[in-house]
Amino acid sequence: MRRRPDSHLTRVRPLRRQSLMKRSLSSTEAPAGAVMSDFQISVQELNELLSNGSGFYSLPSQHCNEVYPRIYVGNAFVAQNVMRLQRLGVTHILNAAEGNSFMHVNTNADFYAGTGICYHGIKANDTEHFDLSAFFEEAADFIDKALAHKEGRVYVHCREGYSRSPTLVIAYLMLRHKMDVKTALATVRHKREIGPNDGFLRQLCQLNERLAKEGKIKTK
Repeated sequence: MRRRPDSHLTRVRPLRRQSLMKRSLSSTEAPAGAVMSDFQISVQELNELLSNGSGFYSLPSQHCNEVYPRIYVGNAFVAQNVMRLQRLGVTHILNAAEGNSFMHVNTNADFYAGTGICYHGIKANDTEHFDLSAFFEEAADFIDKALAHKEGRVYVHCREGYSRSPTLVIAYLMLRHKMDVKTALATVRHKREIGPNDGFLRQLCQLNERLAKEGKIKTK
């Protein structure tokens, strides 16, 4: 069972997806005997990176974390707290779960009217079959727009800040900072506990392969 990252308790992180070894290879994983190129990354590799190879997560959880300079990832609780957002200096909100109510408040452009905060919403579901990659460029453009301002800070959130929102930030780092998927995922994971579902991880692997073929990311 996935634990909520907004818990105030520091605890042992459960092993992620214990059925991982039982599932079939994804489209980004090579069949037995095949040779993978340097830019073909598997979902299993990303899952191992997320768990640090140990299954433990020892840092205290927070409602939001600055995962990259001026980019915050967090949950819907903070998104509803305009005073806290203003204290953080947030100028832009990217909601990766628009239309999903939480605590009886559905944040949207009207919610932030008069606050000076620029809002953009994406109606995404946290399921393996949802094509979040269709919004990678759109999200990256909005984050770019936020950071173009000298004092701009963007808060990217979904319900828990665990799957949808970190996936969009990882894709942004790949698209705009030429990071390979492992580096981008590790950058966010170093600052916050995250757990994109396997479908989202597969889409990031596919993005990595495309960008590498186009020479748009730095491969090792």
